[in-house]
Amino acid sequence: MVRTWEQAWHDALYGDVGFYRRPEGPAGHFATSAQGPAADVLADALLELARRESLTTIVDVACGRGELLGSLAAQADSAMRLVGVDVVDRPIDLPERVEWVRSPGGTDLPDLGSPERALVLAHEWLDVVPCPVAQADRHGVLRTVLVDEDGTESLGEPLATEDLRWAQSHWPGPHACGDRVEVGRPRDAAFATLVARTGSGLVVAVDYGHTVAARPRAGTLTGFADGSACLPVPDGSCDVTAHVAMDTLGADGLHTQQDLLRGLGVDGTRPPVALARRDPAGYLAALAAASHASALTGPGAGDFLWALRRVG
Repeated sequence: MVRTWEQAWHDALYGDVGFYRRPEGPAGHFATSAQGPAADVLADALLELARRESLTTIVDVACGRGELLGSLAAQADSAMRLVGVDVVDRPIDLPERVEWVRSPGGTDLPDLGSPERALVLAHEWLDVVPCPVAQADRHGVLRTVLVDEDGTESLGEPLATEDLRWAQSHWPGPHACGDRVEVGRPRDAAFATLVARTGSGLVVAVDYGHTVAARPRAGTLTGFADGSACLPVPDGSCDVTAHVAMDTLGADGLHTQQDLLRGLGVDGTRPPVALARRDPAGYLAALAAASHASALTGPGAGDFLWALRRVG
């Protein structure tokens, strides 16, 4: 069945047998900064951000199986309210103090109860919010890309008015034949909805992304499965993701992860070798912590963009 990428993408990730409903969860296929030892470093930074902003609730949107929330629960004092949001039922091994809200998936968000003084985090969520994919034909006209279940693509009709208007404003041409555009309008709307469902506090989107000065001419649509990048096939067998136009979200500020985390005290500096002679165990612990910090602030993850929007 041939459909638009936006339609096929949504069903592939969030349909009844979609990728994000699989029992192994995202961590069964790829690692993020919110999983493993790096999650402890990220949790510490988020708690520092919440402290500086006088926030008393952390809501983790599209939180997978709650890996980051587990780290937050281990570090946060009992006064900090923790809430996870994802498309599956509450994981059985999640710490008891963590609340859980089930989400429909994609652009659809559940009622979050308008949390007050909340840090609402969307970590690698917007890149899996499906959006229209367009490609320029030989005349430079942007046409909707259609796809069937085995990933075979074809060009459909010219972009609809709203999507074309977004592209003209935020991904300007001229577009040569074969150039691609991932229309971020649904992502902008999803972020706006997240802001609207927050009573007060700070809404943060963290993702691989780009700005208008460096839009990727070939697009970024790709798949991930079993630890490796693969062709994006909308059949539920793999993740389907595309980088986010972060400068169109209407954020108050945009920062690289490297800059923001270093400002929150995440330091990847190796401990002095002298410590190894004085305190071998302490040296090894400090070395491990520096390694995890470097993983979050070095090339790759350090290039993530953080979009921050204050509410109320």
